[in-house]
Amino acid sequence: MSASIQSYILFSLVADLSLCVVLLLVWLRQRNEWQALFWAASQLALSLGTVAAYLGPDNWLRPLLTSATLTVAVGGIWAGAEYFRGTLQRKVLRPALLAGLAGWAALYAGWLAYPGSLRDSTAALLGLTMLWAGVRLSVRRSYYLPLGLILLARGGFNLLNAMYDLNLDLQFWFAYSVLIKTLTMLWVVAAVQEKIQRRHAHTLDSMTSGLLLVDHHGVVREANRVAARLLDCESAVALVGGQIGDHLSGSLRDLVADYLRDLRGAGACVPLTRNIQLHRQDGVTVPLDVMLSAYEEGRQPCCMLQLIDVSERQQKDQQLYRAAHYDQLTGTFNRSGLLQQLEHCEAPYAVLVVDLDQFQRINDCFGRAVGDQLLLQVSEGLRRQLSQGDLLARLGGNKFALVLHQRVPGSVLPQAELLAARLPRAMHANLAQHEQPVALSASIGIACQPEHGRAAGTLLDFAATAMYTVKKTGRGAFRVFDPAMNLQARDAVRIDAALRQALKAGELHLLYQPIVATADRRLRKVEALVRWHSPTLGSVPPDRFIPVAEESGLVVELGAWVLGEACRQLAAWGPAAGALAVSVNISPRQLTAPGFAAQVRQLLDSHGIAPQRLELELTERVLIDEGQHTREVLAHLSQIGVRISLDDFGTGYSSLSYLTQFRIDTLKIDRSFITDIEHCPRSTNLVTTIVRMGLSLGMELVAEGVETAAQAEALAEMGCHCLQGYVISRPVAADAVPAMVSYGA
Repeated sequence: MSASIQSYILFSLVADLSLCVVLLLVWLRQRNEWQALFWAASQLALSLGTVAAYLGPDNWLRPLLTSATLTVAVGGIWAGAEYFRGTLQRKVLRPALLAGLAGWAALYAGWLAYPGSLRDSTAALLGLTMLWAGVRLSVRRSYYLPLGLILLARGGFNLLNAMYDLNLDLQFWFAYSVLIKTLTMLWVVAAVQEKIQRRHAHTLDSMTSGLLLVDHHGVVREANRVAARLLDCESAVALVGGQIGDHLSGSLRDLVADYLRDLRGAGACVPLTRNIQLHRQDGVTVPLDVMLSAYEEGRQPCCMLQLIDVSERQQKDQQLYRAAHYDQLTGTFNRSGLLQQLEHCEAPYAVLVVDLDQFQRINDCFGRAVGDQLLLQVSEGLRRQLSQGDLLARLGGNKFALVLHQRVPGSVLPQAELLAARLPRAMHANLAQHEQPVALSASIGIACQPEHGRAAGTLLDFAATAMYTVKKTGRGAFRVFDPAMNLQARDAVRIDAALRQALKAGELHLLYQPIVATADRRLRKVEALVRWHSPTLGSVPPDRFIPVAEESGLVVELGAWVLGEACRQLAAWGPAAGALAVSVNISPRQLTAPGFAAQVRQLLDSHGIAPQRLELELTERVLIDEGQHTREVLAHLSQIGVRISLDDFGTGYSSLSYLTQFRIDTLKIDRSFITDIEHCPRSTNLVTTIVRMGLSLGMELVAEGVETAAQAEALAEMGCHCLQGYVISRPVAADAVPAMVSYGA
């Protein structure tokens, strides 16, 4: 072979190696772009094949090496094109490898038999492969077309050279080779870059929040579709290149302008989060969570602006707020809502608690639906007796509360008595069912502020005490609260003293109520419930002594005993309990007591209990009224691994933001919502909303107070994870739990 041919071949090899280096760099930069590695292997094989064909030994090794490199080159072109199109599947790799080995053997055998066909058959096979790859890429995507055309040109040239022996001038051949390989490098890089950009754009557009990247001059560099929709812009492309201030208004525009000004001055800004009402030019107002954060691009400070539409979240917040503060049947306030309103009321005012006498007879005679209709009419009758600014609430069942504000100077009590006297007549005049009048009487208790107290909850309790006094003395009348009625305070003193003695004397014990999986009714965990039998007071129910303990502060000592006894018993069950967890109620005072988290850790360590087997039940009030200390305690408990449960969910009110700020593992849906899901679509919809919300936040859902099979079936259909209630089991003694673990509740 002449020196000039060798020189041109060497120059061509340099171009081949340059192409291989570029392809390898593309793969190293983007490791998921495997087509670049396949094509690099193919080009390297072509280079080695050229060396073998023209510079290799003139014996049996030449066809062996040439056929091997040609097989690798063809396979690399095929695999790269298929991977680039996204059609290369793992299941075809083994058949393709076997086919490649068979092809290599066939080529080698053919070239041993016909050595003169090596050059033309090689060019023909490469040409056909490149033509096939070019066609595959050209018809797939628009940004594949240039690369496909390059492969078509390379394949066509090789095929023509094989068919007609073009016998080109070496300089022309070298120039063509360098040009076509340079174009290949450029279009491979361009196609990969286009693919990355499209993937990046798709990622941005798939986000549920709006995203804009803005430089320090306020020019939008990048935006997604959600941002364009929120800002009422025709497309994301229309946002890019424009000033961000042109698409914003009001407080949002001022917020972004101030942030960019700080960005230009200091060059770095702390992340900023705001909740803003965006007033668009089309008249629509969109509530947004706006997040601004600084980053650097090309050594220039830039801003990332994220816009999150919180309309749906606010609607859910409003639903939960209404469920927590309003009665579902009558639309009036419930107890929680009434107390919240009273916090803002100015004295003097009177509270009237109205209880319909023997209302259960109506439900028994006419059914619950008729009873609900009567309650609706009662609420309307009561509402008509009130003036603007007065309040009406349904406290539950057939009990209502009215708040009467002072209308004339002096005590509000005479006005309250006049109202109480005419309320029964107002209810009688508007009620008839089943073509016969329904006679209703009511027992009414009255408490006034400031005569009987100043705290809203206390006044409500005093009015209820007066109402129960009427019940005991014959019904159908009203009474004003008298301090002599308040035996509860005296009873609380007795209970407090006896409870302190009970803690020392060991009079308390725990029962355990099973909590089972909805799907298979297997026992998942038990809730520890404290019980007290006093030698002097007899059996004292928890709703009688726990509020006393809360008020006196004894609940911290009581809660410590319950927690310690529950952990001791969980350890005592041993292997018989399997992975059973125990749930313990924790009061706000106990949670914030010094060293509580350390106490929990010490109990777990001393009894050898895995942290995830202990669940601490908190109320929503803990989250609403939480301070920094509470936040730190909950964070410490989460680090330990203890599970946190939110008890009686829905009876209070906590914004969804609280559920995202704390690690809540379990939501326990209050029994008051479960009771009506068989009969009340509103209750069903509310429970469904709570279940879906909990599932979306990755929480476990437990329904409390499940008393019928129909309720359990409805909750299973909603997707609730666990059930607790009398339909499963009443609270049981500790020695009954292992059998339930083995055989189910």
